[in-house]
Amino acid sequence: MNKILTLLLIFTINQMSFSQSQENLSKEERLEWFKEAKLGIFIHWGLYAVDGIQESWGLWHQKISYDEYLKQYQGFTAQNYNPKDWAEIFKKTGARYAVLTTRHHDGFALWGTKLSRLNAVDYSPAKRDLVAPFAQALRNQGLKVGLYYSLTDWAHPDYKVPFPRPDLKKFYPQKNQNQLDSWQRFVKYYRGQLRELSSEINPDLWWFDGDWERSAEEWRAAGTKDSLLSWNPNVIINSRLQSYGDYATPEQGIPVVRPKGPWEFCMTMNDNWGYFPSDENYKPIAQIIRTFVEVISKGGNLLLNIGPKADGTIAEPQMQRLNALGDWIRRHHEAVFGTQEGLPYGHFFGPTMVSKDKKSIYLCLFDEPKHYVLLKGLQTKVKEIEVIGSGQQLNFERNGGAAWNNIPGILRIEVPQKQNLDEYVTIIKISLEDELHLYRGHGNAVEMN
Repeated sequence: MNKILTLLLIFTINQMSFSQSQENLSKEERLEWFKEAKLGIFIHWGLYAVDGIQESWGLWHQKISYDEYLKQYQGFTAQNYNPKDWAEIFKKTGARYAVLTTRHHDGFALWGTKLSRLNAVDYSPAKRDLVAPFAQALRNQGLKVGLYYSLTDWAHPDYKVPFPRPDLKKFYPQKNQNQLDSWQRFVKYYRGQLRELSSEINPDLWWFDGDWERSAEEWRAAGTKDSLLSWNPNVIINSRLQSYGDYATPEQGIPVVRPKGPWEFCMTMNDNWGYFPSDENYKPIAQIIRTFVEVISKGGNLLLNIGPKADGTIAEPQMQRLNALGDWIRRHHEAVFGTQEGLPYGHFFGPTMVSKDKKSIYLCLFDEPKHYVLLKGLQTKVKEIEVIGSGQQLNFERNGGAAWNNIPGILRIEVPQKQNLDEYVTIIKISLEDELHLYRGHGNAVEMN
């Protein structure tokens, strides 16, 4: 009897300790690494890479039947898949995390899930788990692991879809589940897959998708998030778990106004998420780098997408863009990492970043300036100004203003020499004598948060 009481006491203490660790870990603490990350790589990889189908959406728009879509499994070999190479590429690009599509809306899973035979182990020539090696390779490079998971599964027999679909029950074992209704079975299924991935991978980030098809109540979203946090109190979750996410995830169009709180902008390199060989409408390198600069200047992260081929290799146009972005980040490392969102609108007509100690301002030039570079409303004295990368020191002077009314006028900065202008985005660093103070009008100065 005493032994049983002792075991119960130990269990109770452990549970209390776990609960306290959960309570003490705030949302801000969980998001700390994410807010410093700046760049992540999104990987859309699945059956759609074989024939260049528009991911799962070819099914939704009835451009291909489910039978024909699933026949692509024969070409999903992953024969040249080397997650170690992927991780090294991502690290070299400057990414701090990567997100892999473990299962898209089509139901095809990249790991050997026990809850569906529609997976890379049981239903493709790959014949192996593709997720665990990916996670291990990232961690070996010091990168955070993100797992994309679609809440929807258009192949599951208990999930209703508005398009023709064959009987796919053979893929989904449902023994001893007759006591549940169809939706209860589906919720049990998707939560079971999350449990599998959590147990095996223990991701740092969950990237959900497909939540628009059901309400938070139907998804049992609150309970799902509770489970995810109980399995890993450090994990963070994107906004696509209805209202239960931790950060915003706009896609394909940069927000004109900065989203509230932590956020991430996901974007394709061309017009498709998955490998689509006929889609040659790739964004110019300059556009990708400018997008990255604009996003981090607004306090967000860029989640830049690649779509590997069915054999696991990355197409050359995508590699070119990753390499170019990585080269630019290395040249401007100090302006990317260790900075926060920039100045409020009106001080400088272009993106800016501010150092964490608020003693440096980084002005981003998209084009070659004429006559001079202008900064308005700077109260703090300037020590020096230089061009990042070249080290060219720039002359500067203040004009106008009204010292008796605490109005600083403008800071006029010399235009960098042409050879010191970056091919894509030039960064000018303004070093301050004290913490940044700005004039916003009416004789008032404000401090940056």
